[in-house]
Amino acid sequence: MFKTKITEMLGIEYPIIGGTMMHLSQAEFTAAISEAGCLGILASANYQDKESFRQAIHDIRSRTHKPFAVNLNMFPARKRLDNHLYIDVILEEGVGIVETSGHKAPEEYVDRLKSAGVKLIHKCVGVRYAKKAESLGVDAVTVVGYENGGATGVLDVTTLCLVPRVVDSVGIPVIAGGGVADGRGLVAVLALGADAVIMGTRLLTAEECPLHPNIKQQLLSASELDTMLVLRSVGNTHRVWKNKAAELTAQMEQRGASLEELFQVISGDRARKMYFKGDPDAGLLACGQGIGLVKEIKPVKEIIKEILEGAQEAIKRLKSLIE
Repeated sequence: MFKTKITEMLGIEYPIIGGTMMHLSQAEFTAAISEAGCLGILASANYQDKESFRQAIHDIRSRTHKPFAVNLNMFPARKRLDNHLYIDVILEEGVGIVETSGHKAPEEYVDRLKSAGVKLIHKCVGVRYAKKAESLGVDAVTVVGYENGGATGVLDVTTLCLVPRVVDSVGIPVIAGGGVADGRGLVAVLALGADAVIMGTRLLTAEECPLHPNIKQQLLSASELDTMLVLRSVGNTHRVWKNKAAELTAQMEQRGASLEELFQVISGDRARKMYFKGDPDAGLLACGQGIGLVKEIKPVKEIIKEILEGAQEAIKRLKSLIE
């Protein structure tokens, strides 16, 4: 089902990529996505030393023999391990797929990763960024529209418009997302010319996602209106779940708060308090507009099965319109 350039390139069963989520994309969650026939991506930035990162890779391999990837994060951060140290471990452990994401193209990493035979995917939010990544030799690009949870960039182009523009502008496979949370969205993205979909928000309520049960329950009652954009004032626009921390961040930005001031609300410590202690207003949670389609907590495998069944129904409906 759905044999595409991405499924063939990455050796996965279904053209579905689990979106990288800071703090949440840990070993067990990553492995569950891969074991379901998709591509799970481990967030390297969750680990502050090489050995804990290496152990996470070992943990994934103890749970699944299927392909997985590692994300190298290039967004601004107060504390960060040099990405080249993560690459040391990636190459030593033979990880075959890497995703890069951030405000710039992965120029400083391409040669080292590609010379080792690693498949490299770069995630970005616009045509010119995708073309730049292609010129560097990446194997595929991921593009996400304005509806996306997490980083949206500043172009504010919707998924429906962005994906075909990128597909028409590059010669490498395109992974696409932003607002996709079910089988209908998967079929739509493939119809736009992409070779796979990337989903994050839909997986927030997966049983294997380490997000606190209190937060998962609140997300089930959220609609497409319950997200908002923050951090545009510091050049790092993110779409997040609308809670008190998000609203406070927006108010501080309107007052002209500096990044240092904003860190009092948006820090990783506050986010972790929310994610793992269940305080719904402690920090920011990346969340796309597709949250309005998320109504159940269930295992990753069941979510993927539901998406695939929904995709088949969507295709069946389309065929009925032209027969």
